[in-house]
Amino acid sequence: MPEPELTLLFTWRLDALGARYMVSGSVAVSIYGAPRLTNDVDLILELAPGQIERLPAIFPEEEFYLPPLEAIAEAARAERGHFNIIHHETGFKADVYLAGRDPLHAWALARTRTLAVAGEPFIVAPPEYVILRKLEFHREGGSERHLRDIGSMLDVSADEIDRAELERLVEERGLRDAWNRAQAASR
Repeated sequence: MPEPELTLLFTWRLDALGARYMVSGSVAVSIYGAPRLTNDVDLILELAPGQIERLPAIFPEEEFYLPPLEAIAEAARAERGHFNIIHHETGFKADVYLAGRDPLHAWALARTRTLAVAGEPFIVAPPEYVILRKLEFHREGGSERHLRDIGSMLDVSADEIDRAELERLVEERGLRDAWNRAQAASR
């Protein structure tokens, strides 16, 4: 599976920075469910004071597109901060979503799972988080792809999912209808 290995282009640098992060989105779906191709990785990132200034050294401009530090500092706002990093040689992109004060990000960052890919640590979001975000994206945009992704996760990784906690969060976030549809998409 190439995406986790390409993801290492970003994650080992975040490890070197000492930043808290987790892999989510399609790459996480490929880990917990059916593999599917993607040209990017979603990273949830918590930047501590002083880490923004160190990003250009971690992601040098000869290898990566990194937005200006002023734009990253602006993205570091409390909610919905986002920026991209692109690896020039491969074109593989990291969609970086800053954790800010989002309580679901905090919940998930406290429950990450560390895997090994090519001998390197690979920190992935818990499957419950991936499912919840997919449910929210479905509610926002209506794409059935999100429900299929959840269905594949339920088929492949059912034993790894804390159903009681997921049910609690589904209710708390008002996602019952989409959750029922996603479960129906499972085998």
